[in-house]
Amino acid sequence: MHNLSVFNSLTGKKERFVPLDKDLVKMYVCGPTVYSFVHLGNCRTFISFDVIYRYLLHLGYRVKYVRNITDVGHLENDSDDGDDPIVKKARKENIEPMEVVQKYTIDFHENLKKLNTIPPSIEPTATGHILEQIELIKKIIKNGFGYVKNGSVYFDVLKFNKISKYGKLSRRNLDDLVHNSRTLDGQNDKLNPQDFALWKKADSKHIMKWNSPWGEGFPGWHSECSAMSMKYLGNRFDIHGGGIDLKFPHHDCEIAQSEALNQNSKINYWLHANMLTLNGKKMSKSTGNSILPGELFNGDNDIFSKSFSPNVLRFFFLQAHYRSILDLSEEALIASEKGLKKLEIGIKNISKLKTSKLTSGFDISNWEMNCYKAMNDDFNTPLLISKLFEAIHYSNSVLMGKEKISKKDKDFLLNKTSIFFSKILGLNFFGSKKNIEANELLGKTLDILVDIRNKSRANRDFETSDQIRDELSRIGITLNDSEDKTTYKY
Repeated sequence: MHNLSVFNSLTGKKERFVPLDKDLVKMYVCGPTVYSFVHLGNCRTFISFDVIYRYLLHLGYRVKYVRNITDVGHLENDSDDGDDPIVKKARKENIEPMEVVQKYTIDFHENLKKLNTIPPSIEPTATGHILEQIELIKKIIKNGFGYVKNGSVYFDVLKFNKISKYGKLSRRNLDDLVHNSRTLDGQNDKLNPQDFALWKKADSKHIMKWNSPWGEGFPGWHSECSAMSMKYLGNRFDIHGGGIDLKFPHHDCEIAQSEALNQNSKINYWLHANMLTLNGKKMSKSTGNSILPGELFNGDNDIFSKSFSPNVLRFFFLQAHYRSILDLSEEALIASEKGLKKLEIGIKNISKLKTSKLTSGFDISNWEMNCYKAMNDDFNTPLLISKLFEAIHYSNSVLMGKEKISKKDKDFLLNKTSIFFSKILGLNFFGSKKNIEANELLGKTLDILVDIRNKSRANRDFETSDQIRDELSRIGITLNDSEDKTTYKY
């Protein structure tokens, strides 16, 4: 149907994309663990798969896109022991675990909405599928690849390795896994150090726990994605995606679980988005080399001198291929901001072009074909963006009278650049209806704040008036006082 090729992490090469069903694509993407504010690395991953989702829809496929919410079971450092970070945060803030989940799920959705991502078809939660996970674990035990020890259930990696290969996605050697296994609480329960937990026994202090055939406990992190992907997409489906950090252990464990249930279980294409660094270093809260999306959008941070819009951040992400490491810096964001503005103005200017009977100097059909070639080559967004700039360069030449364009080609070019820009790359045009409404609302809000500040100054309440001025300045809005009025710019 289409000449789309994708890089399959499982085989380590690009392959022609052929879905199991001619018209339907089934895609599962590992979602966030909701115990803290979503970070920019997560945002990059979900924007990458948003573009993949958009492009598949554009090609005419129906897409069943499932992206989960991990709200239980993900233990610290991806191990089988330690605290669940959601429980840990609940204890720290003295609130219910589900309050933690609600708070950070809302943050996740709000930030992805700002970044103009399309919601998935289904967004299941781990806690909403405990029964499915218990059934999955029971079947793995029945098939001989799971064993119960002291109320916990573990996956027997060595036994599985006799019928398949554990670590085939990350290409890890089993002997190396044994050598690198750490000594942790509960390791004595395992037959082999590299075995992983399917179900963990909960002690009396553990808040989130459920009844099971093995006693009170909670599911292992890897159980949830296998259970939910199989429930909504079946034993065989097309795409499984996530961040590159999930290859091992999470995705290797998912593959092992699926094959232990049914050796015919198969996911055709494994896609992984690469990591995001900040100023040349790994992002880390402990070292202070970290910034949240909201802090970038409102400018309230110590890393960048100005704020950057969600649209600029999205454009910045898409200027790099999703499989490449990308470094976030002020210089790079400023360059993206300028490039995005140039592209937006350029596309809008196509509508202003004067037309002639003939088009000169630009093969528009060939240009369109090259745009599709870029996206069909493993969703090469930076190459597509370069093709959009080619179109703008030609349009500017027409605007200056150096080239000619027919009305038919003008309309075609405007339509195609707009589709690639907004529908496929998911970028917002500046000055769209939503942006105009938002700017009008901001203007009215500032008028109210200026009025309050002027009354404070008249009452000699300089503390309040200075606070309003300083807080607005921090988010990039400057107040200018004259004798008769106060104006603002941002």
